[in-house]
Amino acid sequence: MKSYLETDRLTLRHFTADDADLLIELDSDPAVMRYLTGGQATAPEIVRESHLPYIIAGYERWDGDLGLFAAHERDGGAFVGWFHLRPEPDGPRDEAELGYRLRQAAWGKGYATEGSQGLLHKGFTALGLRSVWAATMTVNSGSRRVMEKLGMRLAGSIPVPEDMQMIEGAEQGGVRYEITKEQWELR
Repeated sequence: MKSYLETDRLTLRHFTADDADLLIELDSDPAVMRYLTGGQATAPEIVRESHLPYIIAGYERWDGDLGLFAAHERDGGAFVGWFHLRPEPDGPRDEAELGYRLRQAAWGKGYATEGSQGLLHKGFTALGLRSVWAATMTVNSGSRRVMEKLGMRLAGSIPVPEDMQMIEGAEQGGVRYEITKEQWELR
């Protein structure tokens, strides 16, 4: 399969209909899902019937330029998780959200920063983005550190969605980080 983006250690590519098991395995790990569902796994049928078709439809919606991408190690090809760079469903195309979800085996290796840096570079140099934002729970210090390493700035607090109120730390809310093309060029 053709790669969407390559970094020193990662290859990002479009997901295909054959990738459901990768997403199911990722979303079945309670530690991976800690700040998303309180550790509850995503039901396999939801991944197959809803999430994966939505991901694949995004490639058509954004001409293959933006969306959610499978990440693999370049050396050996192990599935690491996914990254996304995509606008809000009804938002302007030049404002995109950056995000990622990585397998535990990939934690602590710098992959979140590396893949995100690659996406920011592509977004600002080749895709016409003027700003990128990311959000996480206030208590998710690991993701917040990645955002800060990327040069993103804390833009403010955001409420935790209703369906995430049961997650440990939800009472502290969430945070949104942002970076503009101009800020990225100056870092």
